[in-house]
Amino acid sequence: MNPKIHSINFRPVAVVAALLLGLSAGSVFAQSPKWKEWEAAGDSLYEKQDFEGAEKWFTKVLDANKGKQRDREMASVLYKRAVCFYSNQQMDKALKDVDEFLALVPGSPQPFVLKAFIYRDMGDEDKEFENVDKAVQMMPPNADFLKWRALLHIQKNHFAEARNDIRRSIQMQDDPESETYLGLSYYNLGKKDSAYMSFNKSIELDATYLPAYLYAGSVSLEDGSYELGLKYLNLALRLDPHNKEAMFYKGVALVEMKKEEEGCRCLNKAFYWGFDEAGEYLKEYCYDSDN
Repeated sequence: MNPKIHSINFRPVAVVAALLLGLSAGSVFAQSPKWKEWEAAGDSLYEKQDFEGAEKWFTKVLDANKGKQRDREMASVLYKRAVCFYSNQQMDKALKDVDEFLALVPGSPQPFVLKAFIYRDMGDEDKEFENVDKAVQMMPPNADFLKWRALLHIQKNHFAEARNDIRRSIQMQDDPESETYLGLSYYNLGKKDSAYMSFNKSIELDATYLPAYLYAGSVSLEDGSYELGLKYLNLALRLDPHNKEAMFYKGVALVEMKKEEEGCRCLNKAFYWGFDEAGEYLKEYCYDSDN
């Protein structure tokens, strides 16, 4: 009965850009090869997030060095072009460049981060997890990436592993999203009191963080605590009066509390707003089966 798990709000370009190797906008000396000027032109556009323009300059650099033995300088250009391809939604080309980079610079976590973003956008959850996991193992402890891996563990129903990652993440950086995912992990491990403590901590950290109310409300209903669930869901609807998930779960809670008339009104609203699951409840509890 839980609402859909929302993806962590990463900013892919910003994170990948921060991890770039060898990006330099320094001056180009007259005696430098011509392709150095082209790379500098690409870097300038890259910093302005003109990824389409930057990719053209980086391609010109790589074409000029085609057939030569690739070195770390060319690896840097490959990596930057891979980020450009990713930013321009050319995923296959991005993967090709990042794999070539990996062959030249093994042991670096950056390409695994980029591949994780690519596979995330392609909807390949298994490969996304594989690359996030490799990056986490290779880099110093990082709260954002531990939280990312925890979310993927939750989606795979690996709740003990998710709990462990979130605990480590919270030691470095606590936030309402982390506490909400910790609450989900605890609940699915049968630690209900700890789950509610985490949901409430999330709300304490940010009283406007809607997912905490939705998850707390839905697990309350799943636990048979309808009055408690209704409290969370009413608070969610104060924040977002037209939230179809909150309205659906409120309808379920009211129906289960034998307040069918009010509950059916809520279910009707949720269905009208596009929450298809409400249709089954409407058929079961709100429509006269003789009609």
